Amino acid sequence: MIGLVAQAGTFPRTNRIPVLAIVLGAAVAVLLGVNDRRHPGSVSPVKLGFDSVIQMKTWLALVVGMLLLVQLLGGLWMYGRLGRPAPSWVGPAHRTVGVLAVVISLPVAYDCLLAFGVQSYQFRVLLHSLLGCAVYGALVVKVFAVRSRTAPSWFLPVAGGVLFAAFMATVLTSAVWYSVQYGFPTGNQY
Repeated sequence: MIGLVAQAGTFPRTNRIPVLAIVLGAAVAVLLGVNDRRHPGSVSPVKLGFDSVIQMKTWLALVVGMLLLVQLLGGLWMYGRLGRPAPSWVGPAHRTVGVLAVVISLPVAYDCLLAFGVQSYQFRVLLHSLLGCAVYGALVVKVFAVRSRTAPSWFLPVAGGVLFAAFMATVLTSAVWYSVQYGFPTGNQY
């Protein structure tokens, strides 16, 4: 077995997985940003039945933000940070809510990254654009962390924390900012 298994049923821990995950995640984030430079506004925005693009983006992003808060609580509970052990249903619920957050974010990302692209006319907008690219790079890293049996034990909570922070910052610099500035969109906007 040439040292592949440290004990029966366990795998030796290695830093190769985090390094590979971070490199691939960074590549995804950069490619999302570069795609815009090579094909600006290459697709038409979607509204998914909403009256306007901004209405769809704001409402879906706010839903994602709420799901992210549920994710945070689930993650803290699973790692024993809420003062009592997590019941067995918390792990599957955490995964389900995470998948929902990503799926709901996809139409918003499609509009932001592919239809409108990386914008730099205002610092908040540039920050939001870069964070949006970083979210999907961080998602790649998190998937590696979840699926790896050989990554160090610190990798999964750090990857989850980075994904949460990037995702939440993206929501805060878009839907929350817009709602505070202008109120909830009614459909009369773009």
